[in-house]
Amino acid sequence: MPETRSWQVRWVGWGRSAVRAAAGAGRGAAEFVADEWFFARQWWRRTPPQQKRTWQLTAGSAVTGLAVAACAITAAGPWESGQRTAERSLAAAADGAGGGHRDEAGRPVPHAPPVLPALGGPVPTGRGAAPVPTDAGLADALAPLLKARELGPLRSASVLDVATGREVFGAGQGAPATPASTVKLATAVAALSRLGPDHRIDTTVVADGTHRIVLVGGGDPTLTARASRPGSGDHPADLRALADGTARALEQRKATKVTLGYDTSAYSGPSLHPIGPNENLAPVSALMTDEARLDATDHGTAPRAGDPAAAAARTFAKLLHDRGITVNGTPKAARAPKKAARLAAVHSLPLDTLVERMLTYSDNDIAEALARQTALASGEPASFAGAGKAVHKALAALHLPLSGATFKDGSGLNRDDKVSAALLSRLLLAASAPDRPALRPVVTGLPVAAFTGTLSGRYARTAGAGAVRAKTGTLTGVNTLAGTVVDADGRLLVFAFMTSGTTDPQGAQRALDRLASTVANCGCR
Repeated sequence: MPETRSWQVRWVGWGRSAVRAAAGAGRGAAEFVADEWFFARQWWRRTPPQQKRTWQLTAGSAVTGLAVAACAITAAGPWESGQRTAERSLAAAADGAGGGHRDEAGRPVPHAPPVLPALGGPVPTGRGAAPVPTDAGLADALAPLLKARELGPLRSASVLDVATGREVFGAGQGAPATPASTVKLATAVAALSRLGPDHRIDTTVVADGTHRIVLVGGGDPTLTARASRPGSGDHPADLRALADGTARALEQRKATKVTLGYDTSAYSGPSLHPIGPNENLAPVSALMTDEARLDATDHGTAPRAGDPAAAAARTFAKLLHDRGITVNGTPKAARAPKKAARLAAVHSLPLDTLVERMLTYSDNDIAEALARQTALASGEPASFAGAGKAVHKALAALHLPLSGATFKDGSGLNRDDKVSAALLSRLLLAASAPDRPALRPVVTGLPVAAFTGTLSGRYARTAGAGAVRAKTGTLTGVNTLAGTVVDADGRLLVFAFMTSGTTDPQGAQRALDRLASTVANCGCR
């Protein structure tokens, strides 16, 4: 048995090394697999049958975890420099480990059957199906961890089995609590259900008479005025391209001198979040470029323009000047005529891509924009209050548990937001459902433990690394975590862990990570 254990460790190491190789670090994936397979063949020939069976189960569980991630990644497609490419390479490595190897005589090498379906596929039954963790097993593993002193007085948890939809662990799961950034899961599900994954946000320029034009914001916070970076996949809507189209249209009209107005009327209500001016969020406006950032960053905190729309209009005027169009005076706020002729337009990346970016980087500006887009689609005012009502209505239409739920913003920066752990886990269950593919970006956009986004610096050297995908949430005294996890048997679960009243933020974060890692490391039967 010690030798069998050493091969269990070797196969876990293989999975981790495949991730690194797929990302371009260390030895190439093909060279690595060739080396490992040579040793695997030697071991197989001299191992008794009962130990081979143990090896089969171990390898099958490891491969399954990679296969689940592979399916979700493929559904998402490329969107961020390097990220999807690396994950797709990992998926290919996982597929190749599932039985495609042959010995010197060309005979297939025995392997464990798949134990978990691809996300959205049929649930396997009979021999080879991943067992469901039992309520008692999970309770034995998780209940003691919920008593950790680092957690606050309010502690709640909900763990659901994706294949059956059954709750396999719960503790205070119906109690409303401040979700912090995990409320973005609600924002994402609401936006996707109302608008669909292919929806795009337009930024347009229209004519207001012969020598006056209006730049009309549609609410795309990712509209960029920066030069495109080569090799970064799909690009956001480009203010430079909008200036190109506008200049061409004006030249056709023989108009080389214009005045410029800008229209932000798509949104209403206060633009400042109740937290006030903050580097986590720009004033919410229907017109901005690069999230109104005043530095070169594209995610995380940054100083922001106080009037994003005016700043975007000034940049646009300069771009027109560079293209031979003179803009007289300073751009002014204006309302575009209802039936104005459109001169040019650019379109945002599709909504599924915006959702993924919002969740991976916990992007507050995209979150507030998507909440308002949901309001526009629902006939509500595109304000903080109207967006909250629209999100609530969209989730109610999906029959999600909304008892005590309150949505005061789309980003989770407002402490008056309230949701339950049961709602968070059910949001993730809905996004994993085979009959709701439009919601899948909620799953594929989750940060991967120890690898991407807000989890890139967490879970190192734990069972959760690569197996946990989760949205984080942190405010002073509030820590939350909600996502998906593949357990040790290869079963896909969704979870939500919430705590409030914490005084040790790093300790509380580690306590929540231990909960998720414990599920990843647990067969729990």
